[in-house]
Amino acid sequence: MTQFTKTIASPVGPLKLVASDKGLVAIIWHDDRPGRVKLAELEEAPDHPVLLHAERELGEYFAGDRTSFSVPLDMVGTDFQKAVWNALLTIPFGETRSYGEIARQVGRPTAFRAVGAANGQNPLSIIAPCHRVIGGDGSLTGFGGGLPAKQYLLALEGHRDLFAA
Repeated sequence: MTQFTKTIASPVGPLKLVASDKGLVAIIWHDDRPGRVKLAELEEAPDHPVLLHAERELGEYFAGDRTSFSVPLDMVGTDFQKAVWNALLTIPFGETRSYGEIARQVGRPTAFRAVGAANGQNPLSIIAPCHRVIGGDGSLTGFGGGLPAKQYLLALEGHRDLFAA
């Protein structure tokens, strides 16, 4: 199956958008770890409707004009990963959750490490807001786009308190 791609500029660096005909499959960071997100054969398609929809909504988000997304998603992962990624979609703009809170939400209260692993494999960064997941002690933790990008996204959403000097 072919997936379609388009690279866009953003305040956190170039982002490669990947879509199927069903919805957005992935947002790949410029310095993403190879193989972090499994993809099919890619075809450049800058006018694909799903990619245009995602590009518009991400532009509005970065401009401070959007707090939620409506672009259709095509999540590809295990049932557990999809449960975690769907839980991420419930975290409201401007709020954070801990790995333990997400583990409880998906019905696996002791699986906070597995939640962390699924979070790290999230192919839909920003839209499925894994940047809103922080350590139980309030600390910032790893992020596919790097901690500076996580800090930027959290600051954009009003969380300057999490990393104030």
